[in-house]
Amino acid sequence: MAEPRNRYSTVSLILHWLIAALVLTQVLLITAHEASEGTRTFISLHKSVGLGILVLTLGRIAWRVANPAIALPSRLPVWQRLVARVTHVLFYVVLIVIPLTGWAASSAMGRDIAWFGLFNWPLLPIGGGRETAGLLMDIHGLVVKGLYVLIALHVLGALKHHFIDRDNVLHRMIPLIPRRP
Repeated sequence: MAEPRNRYSTVSLILHWLIAALVLTQVLLITAHEASEGTRTFISLHKSVGLGILVLTLGRIAWRVANPAIALPSRLPVWQRLVARVTHVLFYVVLIVIPLTGWAASSAMGRDIAWFGLFNWPLLPIGGGRETAGLLMDIHGLVVKGLYVLIALHVLGALKHHFIDRDNVLHRMIPLIPRRP
């Protein structure tokens, strides 16, 4: 099933916006965890949502391989095409690395991950205890900061396309925005 030429498929749209909503949920869960002085419930949910993001991101990559991205507008300079492609690849990388490092840190500590209370997610065969877990969480936090930069670039790029370039790039991901002639 190929992507339509002027808009991403329903599957692509659902995966994009679901992952975006889950990333926002992650920020809210960590904020709630910190505000509650360490309530484990928020961290447990954070881990479950993170693993959900990992699975959905892997699914999105598989969908993307089967359904290549729509071509960018031909009038875009080469450097903008490159920035767009690199940004999207980096999104996939960080949306895999962030949950993997969190999962690995829990595994290093031997802490079970009860996936939404339904079952225990299998731990990775990683030892090292607190020291290894701390290093993995440092990487986790650093890559999260990179994610924030990517989100800012992504949103600013989308707004630039819509308000400055006045093209249909934003319409492709938000069908409620009318297509320009």
